[in-house]
Amino acid sequence: MIRSMKLLATVIAAGLALVAAADAARAAKPTRPALVVSNNWEGTADIVDPRRYTRLKRVDVIPDRAEREAEIQADPARYFYFLGIRQLVGEGHDQFVDDAFTSRDGRMLFVSRPSYADVVAIGIRTGRIAWRVKVDGFRADHMALSADGRRLLVSASTARKVHVIDTRRGAIVGEFASGDQPHENNFSADGRRIYHASIGSVFTNTDAPALDATKGDRWFEVVDARTYEVLRRIDMGAELAEAGYPDMSSAVRPMALTRDERRVYFQLSFLHGFVEYDLERERVLRVAELPLSAEARAMPRERYLLDSAHHGLAMDPRGRKLCVAGTMSDYAAIVSRRTFAHRLVDVGSRPYWATNSGDGRRCFVSVAGDDRVSVISYRTGREVARFATGDHPQRMRMGRIRRSYVR
Repeated sequence: MIRSMKLLATVIAAGLALVAAADAARAAKPTRPALVVSNNWEGTADIVDPRRYTRLKRVDVIPDRAEREAEIQADPARYFYFLGIRQLVGEGHDQFVDDAFTSRDGRMLFVSRPSYADVVAIGIRTGRIAWRVKVDGFRADHMALSADGRRLLVSASTARKVHVIDTRRGAIVGEFASGDQPHENNFSADGRRIYHASIGSVFTNTDAPALDATKGDRWFEVVDARTYEVLRRIDMGAELAEAGYPDMSSAVRPMALTRDERRVYFQLSFLHGFVEYDLERERVLRVAELPLSAEARAMPRERYLLDSAHHGLAMDPRGRKLCVAGTMSDYAAIVSRRTFAHRLVDVGSRPYWATNSGDGRRCFVSVAGDDRVSVISYRTGREVARFATGDHPQRMRMGRIRRSYVR
């Protein structure tokens, strides 16, 4: 009997030790992974558990709406652009959130707000704005966050430049020049370079190849991330023509880089597919042409959503497969990087962004027209889950949230 009691006490003690160790591990890691989904037309950001696909928190990213819109309406030039963004870019809706990243400590949400032409830092727990930075011009667009979380890039759409914001101070500390309508931004893995692209006037109806020059300057740029000097400026339309692909746009949309950053894969205005480009030799290698739906095949280019045939591209961590959002054909595709063989997934209306899960096994595709996210397995090329979001989800980013904020 005594021996049994000792054994029981030992088991209980071991159990308590395991619980204490688990509690200590959680205390040592005050944050947890989270997927941030930007609901553009609603003005909210959904913070989602990337494994269970349940919403952890919904953040109002326009708590100062009345104040901002009163300011805009008092300025004729700003009000003109505000209404223009609503009609030309937002399809009759205000664009309240384009992009959003969490701070490294999981306390803040950094949000670019196109219609308000600013970037704000919002406390995830409090919902209060900690700082606000007005961008030059009249619209804010895509962002990128440095690995240390200290620098935030934001494209100032109408100002032909990209600002660099110090996230601790909420102040612009640098910038670099771009073409017309600066758009996509990415830091290199080592943080030394920035890969940037401008897309030109995607809201016009001058979409025929013969009228391509009306779209403005569209460049792919490689930028020194320390000095913000533009190291290389490439006209991808000219590169494609030289490689035997004439009459293609120069407007680089979402992009994905290999781990060694020797090659970049990018989507292009009006292209149902993507381009493989050798950054070392500065030459086009291949163009992947993916299927068109019957509806997309019959659709004139003028009806493409902001010139986007496809908009959303990610690469699995091993560099073997690409995840493609086939915007105008309403599918996602998992594509072999080596052969370009593909498997299509019917995800719904207007897939518009793609990003990887934290472990890199799945691809999240936002389905803007159906207010949901599709979760696709890289291994099988099949949809494994889907979950609801707010109105018109677009950009998604993996980040972290404080454990104490989630109940």
